[in-house]
Amino acid sequence: MASPKQSHHRYWHANLLVLGGLLVVWFLFSCVLSIFLVDWLNQFKLGGFPLGFWIAQQGTIYVFIVLIITYVLIMKKLDRKYDVEEEQE
Repeated sequence: MASPKQSHHRYWHANLLVLGGLLVVWFLFSCVLSIFLVDWLNQFKLGGFPLGFWIAQQGTIYVFIVLIITYVLIMKKLDRKYDVEEEQE
């Protein structure tokens, strides 16, 4: 059985992996697609609007909401796995 210190280290390692993955997705949408590739994406249309414009103005908001929900769900699972859940009153 792992010691509390090892378990704590594994928990934070898993947490950092989750954060790193979500930050990559965030960077992809907020910088790469919304800034660097916007001109190329604008040749495509979504709902009558250029795709690059749509991603920069609306798409990133939806992605950020999904990222927050994803983080909460993954962290709840990790909390249960490493037994660091907050107690319900």
